[in-house]
Amino acid sequence: MSNNSGKSALVVEGGGMRGVFAAGVLHAFGNAGFDPFDLYIGVSAGACHLASHLAGQNNRNFDITLQYSLKSDFINIKRFLRGGHLMDLDWMWEQTISNYRLNLSYLFNKLRSQNKEYIIVATSMDTGNALYLHPDEKTLEDYLKVSSSIPVFYRNILEVNGERATDGGIADAVPVREAYRRGATNITVIRSRPSDYVKKQSKLIFILSVYFRKYPRLVEKFKQRANNYMDAVHFIHHPPKGIRITELAPPNNVDIGRTTQNEAVLRATYEMGIDYGNKFLKRRRGI
Repeated sequence: MSNNSGKSALVVEGGGMRGVFAAGVLHAFGNAGFDPFDLYIGVSAGACHLASHLAGQNNRNFDITLQYSLKSDFINIKRFLRGGHLMDLDWMWEQTISNYRLNLSYLFNKLRSQNKEYIIVATSMDTGNALYLHPDEKTLEDYLKVSSSIPVFYRNILEVNGERATDGGIADAVPVREAYRRGATNITVIRSRPSDYVKKQSKLIFILSVYFRKYPRLVEKFKQRANNYMDAVHFIHHPPKGIRITELAPPNNVDIGRTTQNEAVLRATYEMGIDYGNKFLKRRRGI
């Protein structure tokens, strides 16, 4: 593939509460006014963190983590065992839209005036393919919710433009190849997993196969997920000639999971992200 347009892209992985690392990196970028990117692609929590960053709301991501994500209204294992949501996105979206809404006018004025592109990744439940969504003021919050709707953890089925869709991390968890396909030659990727993390097939694949038996192509994507993830990691570490990829990833000793609600752990991971972001910026300036 010829790739000569020279775009600069920022790709942000999802991962539920692990995404606070990316939120910290983006906080550092925002504080420094660092924004050389033409293209932004986010998945699940990564897409949400990117939205706040692009909206100029530098504190919003971690404020929401502390004010809403730690509540049992959001993550509740007892409710889940009774057949409800483990992660209640309906409650979260209602609360944040009512009390801490994205600055939509700022976000889209910036994108349009500077000719930047922002893409949210979701997964089609019918085809299993990645959906690369271009939001506007009317669709952004809905697209973010779809991209963040982790199967089983969130029980409802959502739609995008009449198509049933779910968590973007199933089809394209780290969309560096998509950034390349769209003409990016300089890609910065913010991970939620350590650089040397090796993804293995889920031990719950049989349960997922039964739960989503009406969606055989989605089930097939579940089965391919580990291989697809590791293919993206290989692309990061071995990019094509002429393509520069910079990876910011948490270290191996960060003990944080998709549903972590320990404030001390979340705060430490967020502050680590800020530190990594600042060190990245210093390296760029040659300090």
